[in-house]
Amino acid sequence: MSKERPVAVVTGASRGAGKGIAQSLGDAGYVVYVTGRTRHEGDSSLPGTVEATAAQVTARGGLGVPVFCDHGKDEQVQELFAQVEREQSGRLDVLVNNACLIPEQLTEAGGFWEKPLDLLEILKVGMRSHYVASYYAAPLMVARGSGLIVHTSSFGGRCYMHGPAYGAGKAAVDKMASDMAVELRPHGVAVVSIWMGLVSTERTLKVVSAEPEKYGPLMETMETPRFTGKLVVALASDPQLMERSGQILVGAELAMEYGILDEGDKQPPSHRPMLGGPAQSNSAVVR
Repeated sequence: MSKERPVAVVTGASRGAGKGIAQSLGDAGYVVYVTGRTRHEGDSSLPGTVEATAAQVTARGGLGVPVFCDHGKDEQVQELFAQVEREQSGRLDVLVNNACLIPEQLTEAGGFWEKPLDLLEILKVGMRSHYVASYYAAPLMVARGSGLIVHTSSFGGRCYMHGPAYGAGKAAVDKMASDMAVELRPHGVAVVSIWMGLVSTERTLKVVSAEPEKYGPLMETMETPRFTGKLVVALASDPQLMERSGQILVGAELAMEYGILDEGDKQPPSHRPMLGGPAQSNSAVVR
């Protein structure tokens, strides 16, 4: 494999935002390790596979490397980063933590006590898996004295969205970005959390098609899955990246700052006026 290209790992990239982020990194010429559990079409109720995303990354000018990985199994995550280290001579420029288990009952009506405890799986493949992937990625980045770790998150980390399990998970990954940044700053490695808006993923479009009158009007403001990937590319190449480390960033607002448009020359709106903004961590450090 080429050692000249920048190297990225995108978790949970069989479909959805992860797939789009991987594609955008491919547009920028990255070697992209695409992880996920879906090997064959039909294995999931939604379309998309790890190999298909990797092939699309390559077709767009990058080099896609499919890795079948269950991010609920730490030993598989460890082997993923061992593979990156072997094949890329220790180089890892970007980690995008996007893998998240979305329970079917998450958006159903009812209180948290009326739904299965299985909803807490979102804290395992989501919050915990972000920590574990970062744990194995950090030594590679620290050794090189540079790198970027991105947690994909949402306004649900601040406002009520889909219930307490979802909200707790998103709030946690935001805080982890802040705290990881404190420890990685001396080593030149940046960590941020990016709040995405409503993204036109396969899952979202399935919901919209089922209730077009209810959700149809939202289509105009949706972000494409590739939008956040453009922001990741811009962040990774920003010479002032370390000044942003530890921040919770609203993707739409960051795009305006960088002058980045979504596909179709659209400027996705920030939902801050309706849902509130990030609560940035206090600058105090207690050791």
